[in-house]
Amino acid sequence: MEWSDPAFVLSARTHGESGAVVELLTEEHGRYAAHVAGGASRRMRPFLQPGARVMATYRARTSENLGSASLEPFGEGPAALFDDPLALTGLSAAAAVTQGALPEREPHPGAYYALEALLQSLAHPGIWPAIYVRFEAGLLEELGFGLDLSRCAATGSTDDLTYVSPKTGRAVSRDAGAPYADRLLRLPPFMLGSQGGLVDGDVRDGLALTGHFLETHVFAPLNRPMPAARVWLLERLAEADG
Repeated sequence: MEWSDPAFVLSARTHGESGAVVELLTEEHGRYAAHVAGGASRRMRPFLQPGARVMATYRARTSENLGSASLEPFGEGPAALFDDPLALTGLSAAAAVTQGALPEREPHPGAYYALEALLQSLAHPGIWPAIYVRFEAGLLEELGFGLDLSRCAATGSTDDLTYVSPKTGRAVSRDAGAPYADRLLRLPPFMLGSQGGLVDGDVRDGLALTGHFLETHVFAPLNRPMPAARVWLLERLAEADG
């Protein structure tokens, strides 16, 4: 079994004296783990950070075995963000959520392209946190748990959508949701389209929304907690907001 595919590094851990087991998100083959010879070396370590872009060539005797991979880095990757700790935290959170949520060895090109778009946005501090929320919403959709924000679940109206039902993931209008506001999740306008605008608290509400459904539909059924890197992202964003 052999293939080559562009990939993002999601994580790497030392294996043996000099190797590493690297988790990759590939464009066409999905999430794959592979042994990388020399992966623990000082030369390779910078190329195995979460978010690094590589061309991966994977080989395995059978499809069931852990194969080996050779990685050729391209692009700046995380190195371009070394002066922005908050953006690096966002990148780490995205990699950890992707690794924890996606099943192994199933093609999910939508997740690959969503991560690519997020990485391209990280150089823009004013917008990337909102794009991160959309990244998580896209990941939910890729896994079959997409939010339905097209119209109000109660009235069918497409106007003034303000809430989301925590049970169904469907939007609810302001008037229909008012009596149950304390039991509904807030829907920030930017999640409805690029013209929605962004005000204080919107990113926090968006992360609460996607986080609820990630926990409910993805991590809880796997008996896993929300990745620590995502928890740290929420804390860092709160500190940045003062």
